[in-house]
Parts: sequence; structure tokens; C-alpha cells
Amino acid sequence: MNLHQLRFVQEAVRRNLNLTETAKALFTSQPGISKAILELEEELGIDIFVRHGKRLRRVTEPGQQVLQSVDVILREVANLKRIGEEFSQQDSGRLSIATTHTQARYVLPEPVAQLRKRYPKVQVTLHQGSPEQVAQMLLDDTADIGLATESLSEFDELITLPCYEWQHVIVVPNHHPLATVERPTLEQLAEYPLVTYQAAFTGRRRIDQAFAQRRLTPTIALEAIDSDVIKTYVRSGLGVGIVAEMAMQGEPPQGELVNKPAMHLFGQNTSRVAFRRGAYLRGYVLNFAELLSPRLTRPLIERAMTGHGDDYAL
Repeated sequence: MNLHQLRFVQEAVRRNLNLTETAKALFTSQPGISKAILELEEELGIDIFVRHGKRLRRVTEPGQQVLQSVDVILREVANLKRIGEEFSQQDSGRLSIATTHTQARYVLPEPVAQLRKRYPKVQVTLHQGSPEQVAQMLLDDTADIGLATESLSEFDELITLPCYEWQHVIVVPNHHPLATVERPTLEQLAEYPLVTYQAAFTGRRRIDQAFAQRRLTPTIALEAIDSDVIKTYVRSGLGVGIVAEMAMQGEPPQGELVNKPAMHLFGQNTSRVAFRRGAYLRGYVLNFAELLSPRLTRPLIERAMTGHGDDYAL
């Protein structure tokens, strides 16, 4: 039994039992992977996979138990490497962050800049995706830390902590009829085409739920994941924008766009920071988390990572 065999089994499951894709991901040959998995099964005395010819069809019941152990072993191997790096190269390494576009564009620039000042030898990598993709990158060990508003708390394999709260704002050109309305209503918004986020991004669920509860069906003129794109189309007159409040940072107070707080319509959203359960966090990862929110202290994160709760009140 060796680590290569365990990695082959784990990656095969991640690639939906497609050994061709598994071989590509691991930069090896498909026959080599098949042989290694068969040798592991022979050594264990069980079938990990049900086969049809040479194709893997599904994971067997004992195979499910094997996979749980494989995940633990490979996670601890990764932790050993991180511990070695922590003490052999304390001020250098790589910080991999998985997040959504809005967080990357408006929230992370300052914390990343502060981290780089403290750790100039640490290379930062940003991976952008949907909240579900952010979660998967943490589970796959592609990322050390994740930040998103949706989905992260839905995965038992992740430790998540609330980071900060924010609200949506309504954005219109300064000549729009709603520009002079202090507290627009859902009924007023439903009279205009809307320009807002795609369904899985940046609190869109709350927007849809608010209209549904009032039995309103707004016209969605355009959906995007990029707040800057939404603002561009609002400027062009395509419709009324609904964006995260941080997306209006830098917009001049008397500028082309007017924004109205919309907490009374859509409530508050909570962005969460996440780590893979059981992962060893290097010092600069913990320091970066502290830069994201004054509530994210090192003792709090370490307590959550050791199983003593993963939530607290904002």
C-alpha cells in the first residue's frame, strides 16, 4: 500500500469514476491507475469499485469505508507538509484564497495588501467561482481559505465562521424616477426591469424570496456575477440595479448613479469565511483571517478547528 494508490482512488471518485480524466488530473497513465487500484484492492481483500468491463461503475459499500479512511490519511499527509513548511519556512509560502467575484473585487484588496506587507515572501493566489465552487476548492485542498455569502455553511466538511454583514442597495441613474424616492417598495421596483446577480451569487436568494413572498414577479432584464457589469448596464438605461453595498465604494456621492439602501426590502446578508475541517492552518493563513474581520481572532478560529463550535454572534 502506498500514497499513490490512495491518491488514485480519491481522485477517481472526484472525477466521477472517469479514469481518463483521473489520469489527466494526476499527469499519469490510465493503465497505471487501473493497475494501482487493482493492487490496492487485492491487498485489502475487497473491491472498492463495482466494474463493468474495465469501467468503474460505482463505489462498493466497503469502498465507502475505504474512501473515508483515504480522505483522513491524505488530509493528514497534507497537514504534515504544512507543518514542515511552517517551521522550516515560517515567513514564506503560498496563500490560496477561494472566493466570489464581489469579495475579490471589493473586500479582499486591502486585507491582501496588508498581508503582503507582513509576509512579502508569501505568494497569494485568488481562485474565483460560485459559492459552490468555493466550497469544492476547499474540499479539494485547492484553497486554504474561502470567503462567500452563500452555500459554505451547507457543507459538514467545512468549518465556517461569520465574517461581516452587508445589505443590498438599489442603483439607478440620477435622472431615474426612483432616484428621488427615499425608501422604494418592492411594488415600485417590480414596475421596472431589474439588473442584478445570477441566482447563486451575492445574496440573490434573498431578493427572489422577498418578491415571492409579496407574490410579485419582476422582470429580470440582465443577470451577471460582476457588480461592475451590473452598474454599467444600469448606466446604459437597461433597468434598475440591485447590488451589494460594497460595490458602490468609490462611486462619487453626486455622480451618475444614485443608490438607496435596501435592507428594509431584502434584509441583511452574512459573508462567511471557511476552512476545511481538520486542516492545519499556517500562521499567515490565520493572520489573513484576522485581517478580514476584527471578530475573527486566532483563538476563535483554532477553537472552531478543534471542534469546539464553528459559529458566534455578529
